[in-house]
Amino acid sequence: MVGIVSYGAYVPVYRLSRAEISRAWSKQAISGEKAVAYYDEDSLTMAVAAARSCVVEIDSKSIGGLYFASVTSPYREKQAAVTIATVLDMSLEAYTVDICNSLRAGTSAMRIAMDAISNDSTDNILVSAADCRLGMPNSDAEMSFGDGAAAFLIGKTNVVAEIEGVYGISNELLDVWRSDKDAFVRSWESRFVYSEGYTRIVTQAVSTAMKRYNLTPKDFAKVVLYTPDSRQLGTVARKLGFDLATQVQDTLYPKIGNTGTAQPLLALIAALEDAKAGDRILLASYGDGCDVFVLRVTKEIEKLRSKRGVKGQLEAKLMTTYNRYLRWRELIEVEPPAVPPMEQPSPVALWRDTHGGLTLHGVKCKRCGTIQYPVQRVCGVCRAKDEFDDYMFADKVGKLVTFSHDSLGNLIDPPNTVAVVDFPEGGRITFDMTSRDPSEVKIGMSVAMVFRKIRYVGGFYDYWWKCCPVRG
Repeated sequence: MVGIVSYGAYVPVYRLSRAEISRAWSKQAISGEKAVAYYDEDSLTMAVAAARSCVVEIDSKSIGGLYFASVTSPYREKQAAVTIATVLDMSLEAYTVDICNSLRAGTSAMRIAMDAISNDSTDNILVSAADCRLGMPNSDAEMSFGDGAAAFLIGKTNVVAEIEGVYGISNELLDVWRSDKDAFVRSWESRFVYSEGYTRIVTQAVSTAMKRYNLTPKDFAKVVLYTPDSRQLGTVARKLGFDLATQVQDTLYPKIGNTGTAQPLLALIAALEDAKAGDRILLASYGDGCDVFVLRVTKEIEKLRSKRGVKGQLEAKLMTTYNRYLRWRELIEVEPPAVPPMEQPSPVALWRDTHGGLTLHGVKCKRCGTIQYPVQRVCGVCRAKDEFDDYMFADKVGKLVTFSHDSLGNLIDPPNTVAVVDFPEGGRITFDMTSRDPSEVKIGMSVAMVFRKIRYVGGFYDYWWKCCPVRG
């Protein structure tokens, strides 16, 4: 039977307290916090992070397709899925698709993947969902929206959670939306949004799904429901007859906020982290309708116990301020430094450097074993010519050899930390260090490779690799 083979999650390390936002607007303090993507992160880079976590120890060339789900893709006309697949070093024959424009895009992608595998179109498909939505300053959405990503490998073998059934309905309603002319998400009056949208549709879809598969609320060990906030979660759960204390999975809203297409998938990962063989889980998303999945956990779940899912990332955090958040999202304009503008990158040069840049491949000399980056034709040690094997640095943990903090450049969040990193088997690369507290950067610390946004210039995004401290 088709089901989930592996999972991966990504929660940005930075958190913004809702009380901090309240103080900025002289409002009554609200409890909780939300996850905030750093200035060099977007839905594409977060999807890469979740996908990398999902396919650890899995040959990326064996994956038949990649579906990217988001309502905040960095491009309106360019496929993000193909970029993600390239970064993961997947086969050129892997089928790539962007599924967008609805908050239930993540579960839609899972359903499409399930159908493709059931029809023997491919053996497995990687689904990665991520969002980085903007709420207008001083709005409820600004308080609510958090950033994050989740990924599932869907397949037929070594399944940890079988998909026993799927049901869905569509619903035409202007409740929450963002047009092609908008930067911020819009919403209609909340009572209408909840009564005629979320509450009615989710209740109807879940009730019908249980009837279709002859199930009752007592048949489920856990219930994962998309929810715009904690209050609405309780309302829908009680209407459906689920016990809030024992059955309803924490959506993580108080800790990371409403993460859009990724929210129900992140909550499902949290449920799987605690699940045992035989548990039945109900998953329901929402957005222009509702998708409902009935899943049964298998004994294969024990093999994923060591994976770093959601829980391992909740406590590893750095708090930020509202002013920094506004600057990261470019919602306020600040005086730029008096330095020459950066040279615009060339699409031709980026294409030429795809293998070394997007996948972070170097070479290993066949004759003397020296590892080098960037790719060379002549070995710098033994001088052998064109005698190299590919060598991937992206999955390696390095050591910080030396670093420098630069506060004078054209920076969104100064200082910029320039780091020289040595790798355990050889090779040395200079990176920018990201998602770090400058005061805690120390020579000898372990750093991981992370895929990030370098800049937006000339109408396109320039992505490359950075390093960050190893956490968790």
